[in-house]
Amino acid sequence: MAHARSVRNGGEVIVEYLVREKVPYVFGLCGHGNVGLLDALYDRTDAIRTISTRHEQTAGHMADAFFRVAHRPVVTLTSCGPGSANIPIALANAFMDSSAFLAITANVPTSQFNRAAFQETYRHFQADFPSVVRPYVKQSWQPTRVDMLPVALRQAFATMLSGRPGPVNLDVPFNLFKEEADVEVPDPAAWREGISSRSGGDPELVRRVVDVLVRARRPLIYAGHGVALSGAAGELEALARRLRIPVIFAPNALGAVRADDPLALGFVGRNGVFHANEAARTCDVLLAIGVRFDDRSSSSWIPGYSFNIPPTQLIHVDIDPGEIGRNYPVDVGIVADARTALRQMLGAAEAARPDAAARESWLAETAKWRTQWEEFVRPGAASDAEPIHPQRVVSALRAVMPDDGLVLPDVGVHHNWMVQFWPARRPSTLLSTWGFGAMGFGVCGVLGAKLAAPAKPCVAVCGDGGFMMRPDVLCTAVEYDIPAVWLVWNNFAYGGIRDIQTGLLAKREIATSFVRERDGQLYNPDFVALARACGADGVRVTRPADLAPAIEHALRAGAPFVLDVHVDRDIKPPSVGTWELPPLPYGEPAFGRRRLPDARGGP
Repeated sequence: MAHARSVRNGGEVIVEYLVREKVPYVFGLCGHGNVGLLDALYDRTDAIRTISTRHEQTAGHMADAFFRVAHRPVVTLTSCGPGSANIPIALANAFMDSSAFLAITANVPTSQFNRAAFQETYRHFQADFPSVVRPYVKQSWQPTRVDMLPVALRQAFATMLSGRPGPVNLDVPFNLFKEEADVEVPDPAAWREGISSRSGGDPELVRRVVDVLVRARRPLIYAGHGVALSGAAGELEALARRLRIPVIFAPNALGAVRADDPLALGFVGRNGVFHANEAARTCDVLLAIGVRFDDRSSSSWIPGYSFNIPPTQLIHVDIDPGEIGRNYPVDVGIVADARTALRQMLGAAEAARPDAAARESWLAETAKWRTQWEEFVRPGAASDAEPIHPQRVVSALRAVMPDDGLVLPDVGVHHNWMVQFWPARRPSTLLSTWGFGAMGFGVCGVLGAKLAAPAKPCVAVCGDGGFMMRPDVLCTAVEYDIPAVWLVWNNFAYGGIRDIQTGLLAKREIATSFVRERDGQLYNPDFVALARACGADGVRVTRPADLAPAIEHALRAGAPFVLDVHVDRDIKPPSVGTWELPPLPYGEPAFGRRRLPDARGGP
């Protein structure tokens, strides 16, 4: 549908386009550079809600998490100079995990370009903020006239949402917000027909893949974040059932097949589970869908710990051709959307009949490995020790959270415990920062997740270190009545890095524990008092028996809530693969062993 031209200022053009895109929120922070756009947002509070955060990074992580839950983008708004300089961490985090939002950054007026105006980055190129974020966005636009805004806006949304999703940047000089032009605001549908289509794979390659899977004796499916972003959980499960193939997962795909399903083997990698790694290093065919084969899930690509590719035949399906063949050679590569490719495979496999005896034998092996792992880790889940055993925290949260509740583990040692022991029962219910690993994603993102799914309980599991990086979230939650819960994993340290020091650097611990220098006592603020000072509520938990009741109380509170949980700082997650930081030597698994192919090339 065509829209008539009319005279509007740039702020009105931007807001009108966002309304037509049905953007529900703008998350951001005011500054002199963006007051013109805030003024335009004032007139459209009927259609877009503006959430004012206390830090720009908070706004970015909120937008990232909102997209992961709602699969639709929102917008962040920051001012020039230091305001926008606080957004790159959140942009990088979204970019590395294929999450999308539009970051509108303000800049100095065009008439002041290259004159060293207040907060202008000018020494290499005029008004050069786009160079700051270029590595972390799919594209950046810097229109210099109001009549350039419509093209930039429609292209920004098309780029953000087509192919592999990712954040984009619109850098707007101050004067554009208030200058006027006779322009037509585009109708998004008229410009994006087909651009976000779910491209399929070459039918001949799809048939070849299904034939290889049917003939395989020990086939395995590896599901990644692409499966979650594509909404392909139903198709994944259907293919796994039809061909009776077990599934391993990257963290952001956990739950695509319920954790209690015999076909779901869990997370693969150094801090994965034994049965997933054992299956991955002994399978003869691996169908990888929407995965990156990063170092942590691939045991730093060292053969025998997580994968043996080759001789394992790799079939790699990804919407981004750059990921196919990046770290392992492929037997078949298919550039396609995960859901479309899985539907194609289901169609090609309709009459497929894999060898029943071979499948029974393979599934019996994976079940045996699962039992061995569960026997090994069972004591931790039931431990009554104080400080609380880390595994006991995970099991208590799982016992209380409903299947569709959203859990956002922040970055730290607690993240390793969560991805290893969290039995996800629904897709996209465990939201991890995996590629960039930005501390603060879970702390801030839980607000965006709750706004995207207000009927679902949303819990951030965050370290004491990460929580103190962004405690401003409590103020935003109280201001806007967002009933999120923060479970603070209090071990008085940057625990993940402390574990590296104690494990790889001869226990030469420095700058990782939180210690009061004058007396050597472990130190942290009173998180419960901090929560109450901000207008939220909180409870300290030091006994395992109090965990589940405290979590239940927090979820029922219907208000922002902090759980200060004191966790044993000296218990490490049990590794089942390895991770290398060259030139340091890599360690051997705490459970299981390296398994290399035999001389015949078999597992």
